[in-house]
Amino acid sequence: MRLPNLNALRMFDAAARHLNFGRAAEELHLTQGAVAQQVRRLETDLGHKLFHRHARGLTLTDTGRSYHAPVSQALALIRDATGALAPIVQRVTLSVPPSFASKWLVPRLPEFQARHPDIDLRVVAEESLADFKRDGIDISVRQGSKPQEGRLNCALLSLVDLVAVASPDLALTKEESLDLPAIAQLTLIQDGHRHWDLLLRQEGLTATGRVLQFNQTALAMDAAVNGQGIALVPRMFLGNQPLDILWQAPRLGDQGFYVLWPSAQGRAKTVVDWLLRQ
Repeated sequence: MRLPNLNALRMFDAAARHLNFGRAAEELHLTQGAVAQQVRRLETDLGHKLFHRHARGLTLTDTGRSYHAPVSQALALIRDATGALAPIVQRVTLSVPPSFASKWLVPRLPEFQARHPDIDLRVVAEESLADFKRDGIDISVRQGSKPQEGRLNCALLSLVDLVAVASPDLALTKEESLDLPAIAQLTLIQDGHRHWDLLLRQEGLTATGRVLQFNQTALAMDAAVNGQGIALVPRMFLGNQPLDILWQAPRLGDQGFYVLWPSAQGRAKTVVDWLLRQ
């Protein structure tokens, strides 16, 4: 006897599990008539009746019951063998500050996905420090001074290169040059890092204009885009933002964006290498 059609066996298996041609058809994304027809053809080829048909469903005949067990096992073996040939997708969880995520990382993710289709990169945007074991984090990017955690791998992604930016339409920025004393008289937009306060204090200056406060750099940038004042933000966040650079701030020591990860092996290191290449 020649081997039965594989599709017919799949339909028989689904019908045997559901004891209903309609539900089997839903699982296989076929019509009920197509499933019923293939099962009838299988019965004809085998020379055995596999189901008793009833008004409200099906029951397996003794032959159908004994035939279904090995057929189900064989289909499972085929699925497992095929799955073993498919590329293994491994998840890597990356924890980053929200503004870093929205202004720098997200625009670059399509390139990462195209280059590394075997890695499912899960991005968690949070300000708090990540607990690698408790939170299931593989890699963390944080802004600040160089971390002193000796148990973790650490690499500098970029120093914080701060620039004062504003919308091109902001009338007060049309002067040929602006220094810090002049900027201090304008409306400033400050984020949670409070860099305006620090720089003005270092120069013995005080903001004489309004100071708008936001807890995230991305929000400060959005306010600047909308013409609400002058924001002080990392240059690396600008991308294609419609903002003009008015002034370059002095470097703040070792303040930067640092990549931290516990293991130098596996997919996490692949993601770290990609981040550093960017």
